[in-house]
Amino acid sequence: MAELLKWYQRAGSCADVVCSTRVRLARNLKHYPFPAYASVEQKEEIEQKVKDAMLSGNSILSREFRFVPLENLSEEAAVSFVERHLVSPEYISDRKGKGVLLSQDESVSIMINEEDHLRIQVLREGLSLKEAAETADRIDTLLSETLQFAFDQEFGYLTQCPTNLGTGMRASLMLHLPALTEQGAMGRIAGNLTKLGLTLRGTYGEGTQILGALYQLSNQITLGLSENEAISNLSSIASQLMEEERRAREELCRTLPVQDKIDRAAGVLQSARLLSSQEFMELISYLRMGLAAGLLQGAAPQDLNALTMEVQPATLMAKAGESLDQRQRDSLRAKLAREACAHITVAKE
Repeated sequence: MAELLKWYQRAGSCADVVCSTRVRLARNLKHYPFPAYASVEQKEEIEQKVKDAMLSGNSILSREFRFVPLENLSEEAAVSFVERHLVSPEYISDRKGKGVLLSQDESVSIMINEEDHLRIQVLREGLSLKEAAETADRIDTLLSETLQFAFDQEFGYLTQCPTNLGTGMRASLMLHLPALTEQGAMGRIAGNLTKLGLTLRGTYGEGTQILGALYQLSNQITLGLSENEAISNLSSIASQLMEEERRAREELCRTLPVQDKIDRAAGVLQSARLLSSQEFMELISYLRMGLAAGLLQGAAPQDLNALTMEVQPATLMAKAGESLDQRQRDSLRAKLAREACAHITVAKE
């Protein structure tokens, strides 16, 4: 039987710029206070109700999920969930009364008792906003058959943070924008996006740093817009950003200094014995740009996506099943990079 591929191991649309798509729905149950004000007993009740609604139904979807109590996870395993974008960094700071319903391919994670009672998150490879939104809506509908969500006729779905009122939906794209970053254009772009109701965040969401020129582009407005309008707006702006990045990439990749950086990145990834996390992210960014520009060949975007997931610090340790010091992590990361990049060569002119 073939091994089930994780979502990030699959080929996606517009993968030269768009690494992944995420659609997240925030929902809360009627008659319960928001998680910040709920007692431990109330959180346990909420958790049980959501588990029963998802796992006890007759839906095909229910058979694809497993429940992971956060309290049972090691520190490394919990941080690995963040590194794989399954949960938010804030979610694991206090793991009591929290759990995640996770699909087999990790494309769907339902966080229970995060900022809201439920955070339904769908991840897809490449540019897949419509497909991700449809999956999220299907799960939302399934859960609403047995759960009563807090809803107001005027304000829509009620959420702990007012910025999520209305649809409760956040749609985002993980964009690789190395050329625009190299040209120093990201400050201007971020300012313009804010005026359009969109925002650029760090690699792991709000308040996180940007690693390897990876940015999260997402909608800011959830009130007064339908889900379809928000997704259409995000898709339109993303298309413009993609074209801008491609033009900048084509221009930069004609220059000798950038070609040199790309070739050096490939050489280091193919031969290094030690690689820090930060150095890896910088090198893989240039490698990804070189492949997208046609200067390199021998690997697909999904290969680099999978490698990037696998070599994050906590994920390395979680997979190894033991604690590793920095030197051990850097050694293992370099080994995985050498194996994954072994077949990459300079493209024939």
